[in-house]
Amino acid sequence: MNGKEKTPKMPKLWQALLTLGFLVAMLAIGIIVYGVDPHVPMFMGVIGAAVMSLCLGYKWDEIEKAMFSGIGKAMQSIIILAIIGILIGVWLDAGTVPAMIYYGLKILKPSIFFIATLLICSITSLATGTSWGTIGTMGVALMGIGYGLGVSPAMTAGAILSGAYFGDKMSPLSDTTNLAPAMAGTDVISHVKFMMLPTAITYGICIVFFGVLGVMQYHGGAADMSKVNELQAALEDMFHLTPLQLLPPVVVIVAVACKMPAIPGITLGILTGGIIGLLGQPNCTLGTLFSCGMNGYVCETGIYEIDELLNSGGLMNMMFSISMTIIAMMFGGIMEHTHQLEVIVNKLKALAKTPARLVAMTEVTCVASNALMPEQYISIVVPGRMYAEEYRKRGLSPESLSNALESAGTVSSALIPWNTCGVFILGTLGIGVGQYAPYAMFNWLMPVVCLVMAFMGVTVADKNGVRLTKKNLKSGKARLEETAGE
Repeated sequence: MNGKEKTPKMPKLWQALLTLGFLVAMLAIGIIVYGVDPHVPMFMGVIGAAVMSLCLGYKWDEIEKAMFSGIGKAMQSIIILAIIGILIGVWLDAGTVPAMIYYGLKILKPSIFFIATLLICSITSLATGTSWGTIGTMGVALMGIGYGLGVSPAMTAGAILSGAYFGDKMSPLSDTTNLAPAMAGTDVISHVKFMMLPTAITYGICIVFFGVLGVMQYHGGAADMSKVNELQAALEDMFHLTPLQLLPPVVVIVAVACKMPAIPGITLGILTGGIIGLLGQPNCTLGTLFSCGMNGYVCETGIYEIDELLNSGGLMNMMFSISMTIIAMMFGGIMEHTHQLEVIVNKLKALAKTPARLVAMTEVTCVASNALMPEQYISIVVPGRMYAEEYRKRGLSPESLSNALESAGTVSSALIPWNTCGVFILGTLGIGVGQYAPYAMFNWLMPVVCLVMAFMGVTVADKNGVRLTKKNLKSGKARLEETAGE
């Protein structure tokens, strides 16, 4: 060998697909057959990627550095996830999240049942950052009210899911909203701001749709509002609720509007919530704020919906998402460094010669991931790491990728019966995908709107954040070609 070290080989397509296939198999066996969380199956995928890398001629030290490099790329998002865990715990103890839910319930009127359901679930999911928590609490209560009104359970479920997944997609408190930018290489605030236009258009269509549906379905029947009244009374007993409790999220929104970076902006929300809690909640002390920030808020009212919804938050409860991000980035780091993702994407990009087609390919991959590796997180992780480098090479902003990941990966999970989300919804609401899918307007319309706007140049932007709208499409193409040639 003339004293020279052996150069690692470029992986062949079948080798990269074998590594990816092994990950799919591990996730499918773990999630579908045994019903376990995706973390250890994902780690088995890391082992598979490492073994393939050794076969390609990489030394262990290099593989280990690749894992560390992958984790390093997501470090900002990992820190934000940790801080958000603290924020949720503090906001619960301070009465901020309960106030958002309480005032949201006040808008529920039988004559606008579907729109009210959409808005209540949106508010709850935005406040808590969880679609599952919203579906399992407010969703269950609203299904009961829908039965009392005599409206279609499938339509009610569609409104519940549209609101729940809107919040899951847009809330900075949501794990998927933090995971997508981590995979794409941007920050959560830039990601949320980039998603606003296409999501607002989709949400506006949903409001019109459910408004018309409500007029067609509602015939003046009396609804049993006892469950809603019970929830409101329980929140009033536990907290001193005033509009002042809504100030912390306003502070965060203003901070974002003023272009404050994500970490100090969210921290400002924690401090504001803590101060308001100390001033306005009789049971809130510095000690309880510290405890809730660490371990989450503990609620024991005996009312299932309230306990399920408010037992949340805390740094430790965010470790599920943090550990998932770390393991996923270990896999991504190896696959990127050893060029295994590159050879797969090189085959796929032949079908995606324009930025819009690349967005389309990303969305298709997300939906396929939700079907083949039936877990919402994985539908963001795997496509995110597959395409991140290709978006960069083409001079596209990472927000273009993160938006596509959320617009397809996050929302389509509820439309696949064997996905963990589809299974959860069936078990919780008692209604299957085949029944509610036509009315889950937000879930199936969001990928379509994102794709249409990609071909219009709105949901793709260059590396400077300039959207490639028709007006600047020619100059945008020139900038992209210049970047690709660098």
